[in-house]
Amino acid sequence: MTGHALETLVLGGGCFWCMEAPLAELRGVSAIMPGYAGGDGPDPTYEQVCTGRTGHAEVVRVTFDPDVISCADLLRIFFVMHDPTTRNRQGNDVGTQYRSVIYWQDAAQEKTAYAIRDEMERSGVWPAPIVTEIAPLAHFWPAEDYHRDYFARNPGNPYCGAVIAPKVAKLRRLFRDRLAAPAT
Repeated sequence: MTGHALETLVLGGGCFWCMEAPLAELRGVSAIMPGYAGGDGPDPTYEQVCTGRTGHAEVVRVTFDPDVISCADLLRIFFVMHDPTTRNRQGNDVGTQYRSVIYWQDAAQEKTAYAIRDEMERSGVWPAPIVTEIAPLAHFWPAEDYHRDYFARNPGNPYCGAVIAPKVAKLRRLFRDRLAAPAT
């Protein structure tokens, strides 16, 4: 462990399973918790959030070591791992619960989020304007236990194969130098 304290950042880029699986493979990421943020009402359930009426987004709380992966680099990867140009949608997942969002927890994260969003906008990685919401984190509600490590525990699920596996492959291809060493 390094001298710095771990940080957390809450990110929404569509289905939380689609963010959890690839980001969990990054060196410096020590934990990822799927959950809900940005809506009304305490302790929402998956069924409630799926209606699109709670205002909550499906998010992941990423715990990381800033000495190994900076907040800026984590956000650069986030912007490449989902389509930040589609409002309230990722592929066939449609609704406010699937919005692209960064929930910051302090002024440094807020400044970094805007800077990286603007950098990605200028880079031309995406052909359309980035619509990612950037907002303070009011509250994070952990998702139900069965959502944790969903991709790893459900490799035969058709959604996992069709939607999540390509995202994991993309991360491995584009960010090979950022991957954690495989478990032995």
